[in-house]
Amino acid sequence: MRVVVQRARQARVEVDGEVVGALPSPGLVVLVGITDTDTPADVEKVAAKVWGLRILEEERSASDIGAPILVVSQFTLYASTRKGRRPSWSAAARGPVSEPLVEHFADHLRTLGAHVETGIFGADMLVHLVNEGPMTILIDSDRWE
Repeated sequence: MRVVVQRARQARVEVDGEVVGALPSPGLVVLVGITDTDTPADVEKVAAKVWGLRILEEERSASDIGAPILVVSQFTLYASTRKGRRPSWSAAARGPVSEPLVEHFADHLRTLGAHVETGIFGADMLVHLVNEGPMTILIDSDRWE
């Protein structure tokens, strides 16, 4: 599982001109990529890490101040650009595997106490973001031992 966590002053996701998810106040935008070997346990571990990251104002976490989180699925986090000029998406899990895990990620954040908004899985989304800092963190569960 790969996630990109961005500290955001404001953010929203639009699909077909309609806002489908938005941060009601400053918080985090989390782009989520799933691969075939990811499990619900991986998802829960990464969700807990995101919820507890001390990257907000005064080194506080979203859990410390109740900051909202906007979760957006993004299979392109598993792009391979090793060969040629066209990225390969073969490491990204297909929808039937990844959609339930992205939903589990958002649901687990809610279980931890987060206010979570989401995009729409598989939709052509416009993500509007004002990255504060800028602060962008990459978490890759494959690199955890």
